[in-house]
Amino acid sequence: MTTPRVSIVISTRNRAAILPAALRAHERIVSALPWELIIVDNGSTDRTPEVLDAFGAATRLMFRTLVEPRPGLSCARNTGWRNAAAELVAFTDDDCYPSAVFVDAIVERFADRRLGYLGGRIVLHDPEDAPVTIQLRDTPHTIAPGSFIAAGLIQGANMAARREVLEAVDGFDELLGAGTPFPSEDVDFVSRASAAGYAGAYDPGPAVEHHHRRRAILELDALRGGYDLGRGAYYAKCLLDPRRRGKAWRPWLEHLLRSAAAAPGSRRARAQLAGELRGAIGYVHARAAQREPGRGRRT
Repeated sequence: MTTPRVSIVISTRNRAAILPAALRAHERIVSALPWELIIVDNGSTDRTPEVLDAFGAATRLMFRTLVEPRPGLSCARNTGWRNAAAELVAFTDDDCYPSAVFVDAIVERFADRRLGYLGGRIVLHDPEDAPVTIQLRDTPHTIAPGSFIAAGLIQGANMAARREVLEAVDGFDELLGAGTPFPSEDVDFVSRASAAGYAGAYDPGPAVEHHHRRRAILELDALRGGYDLGRGAYYAKCLLDPRRRGKAWRPWLEHLLRSAAAAPGSRRARAQLAGELRGAIGYVHARAAQREPGRGRRT
């Protein structure tokens, strides 16, 4: 069997209605290089297994389905990369559509052997969707080892890393990510990779279209509230880590002060400030509880 150059890992849970569009989008990738698509079914109870079986029987892609019954995006992503065959592992979401040159753009960027991890461009697929969970930066940005990495620069909807980096930092923190109160597993991973001495980059070359379908105000408020909790958890984890504490405390303090200054006249600033503080406290409590015997993995 040909060894793939890139493994694309997607986690999914109860998204049978929209998953076929993402699967078909991956069939439109054009590359002379071998690559594989791995879908991790994160405990679906809908028709997701049937959708994956039907696609696997019909596609010409190098395709595999894995099952991770423990709920949580980080659990699923850890299962995915640990079973990936390629040295380069890319992560995207089950509502994202990669560009035709996605694989080649990743391999080209990682031709720089100094690069350990990479984030790519994320644009809206449907212009009627709210402009959230996207990354429109059109210029490359390098990240030196040991840098503080702000939330949002590299997002899990379009992220890649060398397997050696994933192994070095033990993948994703299973206290973070969708399925937990703290959606910040992506920035935490690249931050730990940076602290471990790996260089990274953002590059608009590997691009995906995000078809998130969010438009309702209440839905957007809930999304932003979740990200507030995630940022707070991420900053708290940085402060608990001696390797990251020195670079993280000042950006978070400045961020909190700006939010506090804007809070009297801004409902959003008040909500953000409260959410980040709740996220920080909540993560510390969750981390302490995980130290009890029988609890799961933390990184």
